[in-house]
Amino acid sequence: VQLQASGGGVVQAGGSLTLSCSASQSIWDFNVFEWHRQAPGRERELLVGIVNNQNRTYLDSVKGRFTISRDIPKNVVYLRMNELKPEDTGVYYCKGVRHRLSYWGPGTLVTVSS
Repeated sequence: VQLQASGGGVVQAGGSLTLSCSASQSIWDFNVFEWHRQAPGRERELLVGIVNNQNRTYLDSVKGRFTISRDIPKNVVYLRMNELKPEDTGVYYCKGVRHRLSYWGPGTLVTVSS
């Protein structure tokens, strides 16, 4: 299975952006999808996820601003980001878990300008 994140770009602070994670195969049997971020000079961190059909937010700084969703027929997982801040700048990665195997996409860069 291959995952490909897209939708990154440059956005002004306060703006919104939606990232997409497209899968090369059906995602109906994935029990976990996550979005991670790696900011410049920092370790990759877990932001939000869908675990057994339940949405979860892991990072306090994105609560109420970032939302994960998925369109199973389209094999796509989304990350809707609102009220973006300069500290949200980084490379965003999607991760899927199926049958205990993890799959990562190559990431997409988001730059939030002040």
